[in-house]
Amino acid sequence: MSIEVNNESGIQVDEPRLVALARFIFEQLYIHPQAELSILLVDEPAMEKLHIELMDEPGATDVLSVPMDELTPGTPDKPTPQGMLGDIAICPQVAEVQARSAGHSTQDEMLLLTTHGILHLLGYDHAEPEEKAEMFGLQRELLTAFTGKEAPAETTQ
Repeated sequence: MSIEVNNESGIQVDEPRLVALARFIFEQLYIHPQAELSILLVDEPAMEKLHIELMDEPGATDVLSVPMDELTPGTPDKPTPQGMLGDIAICPQVAEVQARSAGHSTQDEMLLLTTHGILHLLGYDHAEPEEKAEMFGLQRELLTAFTGKEAPAETTQ
């Protein structure tokens, strides 16, 4: 399993914890052990640039996901094939603001955003109410199992 974290944000982040969470999610969703994931931590100007390039929307956002091989969750009998899951960009500065608003730690918000980003890479979305309920329910379930405490259901943006 190749999970790479590149911190260009200037903010201290518990990178090993993000990697441990990603590995946990891979195991829970039967992602091939050799699947590749890149997590990029960027500052607000860099995130705004990515947000404009990828979504044609101004302003820094919390997390962006760029799927590569369009992998989807596997099953115990048929894990996801080996491949490049994709890239996640997270802005710790935006995460910090959202964490304060939500009343939890920045680390908890970073875990939430990492989970959210991975689920997007696996094809989950929240544009429709049914999709949102499924994605955010799974997000909460994964985070609660990983942290051992009740997790928030969604991001604030």
